[in-house]
Amino acid sequence: MTTSFRLAAYAVCVEEGRVLLARCVSPDGARTWTLPGGRVEHGEDPFDAVVREVAEESGCDAVVERLLGVDSRVIPAADRPAPGLPDHQNVGVFYRVRITGGELRPEPNGETAESVWTPLPAVADLRRSSLVDIGLALARTLPATGHVAPVPVGGLIQH
Repeated sequence: MTTSFRLAAYAVCVEEGRVLLARCVSPDGARTWTLPGGRVEHGEDPFDAVVREVAEESGCDAVVERLLGVDSRVIPAADRPAPGLPDHQNVGVFYRVRITGGELRPEPNGETAESVWTPLPAVADLRRSSLVDIGLALARTLPATGHVAPVPVGGLIQH
């Protein structure tokens, strides 16, 4: 069986002890918090993709301040949500991003139901993607290699 692959860019925007999170609603109605971001389109630079994704999902204008790192993980077929799906590799490029304008709003015709500034201590209690923990770990530690140790997924929603 083949492996599916996705390259994505994610925004880690932390200001005044809060992080910008997006709440996604899946087709089955599950609501999960994640970082603004998503798929890098063919021929698109991840740097440009993260700015586009923030605008699409949150309604806000953003500038990239720095590259935080890259996370690559394989989700085995057995852990995928539907039977018959192949192993999936997600490569995420994480950037520290600063909001420069716009107003928070839901994504028109998209999966993001809302974007909100969330106090950092409250994140631990949310149903969230592991992307949130990976991005916050990168922002907190700023590893010189741009690689964070594997983040435990226990209780989190895998991406």
